[in-house]
Amino acid sequence: MTNKPATPGSGGRPASRKAWSLDNGQPEILVANATRAFFVMLGFLVVIWAIQIANAADGYGLNASYELVARSVGSLPHILTAPFLHRSWTHIEGNSGPLFIFGFLAAYRGIGKFLILTLIVILTSGFTFWLIAPSNEAVVGASGVVFGYFGYIIVRGLFDRHLIDVLVGAVMALCFAYQFAVLLPQGGQISWQDHVGGAIGGVLGGWLLRERRAAKQPKPVTSPAATASGAVPASPGTAMLPASQSGKQSGKRGKRPAIDPANPRADLYKELDDLGL
Repeated sequence: MTNKPATPGSGGRPASRKAWSLDNGQPEILVANATRAFFVMLGFLVVIWAIQIANAADGYGLNASYELVARSVGSLPHILTAPFLHRSWTHIEGNSGPLFIFGFLAAYRGIGKFLILTLIVILTSGFTFWLIAPSNEAVVGASGVVFGYFGYIIVRGLFDRHLIDVLVGAVMALCFAYQFAVLLPQGGQISWQDHVGGAIGGVLGGWLLRERRAAKQPKPVTSPAATASGAVPASPGTAMLPASQSGKQSGKRGKRPAIDPANPRADLYKELDDLGL
């Protein structure tokens, strides 16, 4: 049988997992993050609505140029453009509300993580559609991103072990449970492939962007034998000495030979001796 080495600083015990917490962070930081999240999502909506106005005025010509087409190699760059386009006013109206709500909840813990999450769900949503949708089928719209934010909100509390985030995710899941229906294959113009890909990206983002525990400094470990013998715990980089020897060395100095008063350096030697040198 092989003995597994103990983790440094753990006293031979495995490192403990992060405990569940009700603490949702410092209030002033959360308020600042929530304010930024609000304006980021407001700006996001302004952008997609401005694009929709221009697209509708052009007879939806932008869709023909920048929509994502399944298994079309030339269409791959449109993974990044298709989420900003919509097919109709009804389409963008249906996406705007959930996009703002889920986006805000995904962003209020930090804009940096939110931007990375957005890129992840755009890529996973687009690639999933491109790979498994019927050939030459096209898609536009932010619904894949919506499902990515949705998936992230559901799992974030579990990965970060924040009870408040778990509660928020559960409430959102109940309030928008009807939207899970469009995750299933069905006829019509609703694409379920990008919804599934977005949800997978949200779960993946929740795992990759989870909070890590700060590494603890290892504590000095003393053996039972050293403790029983009265040894003094050693600081890093020093040797451990028994208390008796340590006291002798600190309390005594070796005797020096007598200094001849006739020596011209006798005064210097005396001063050095007084200084303990």
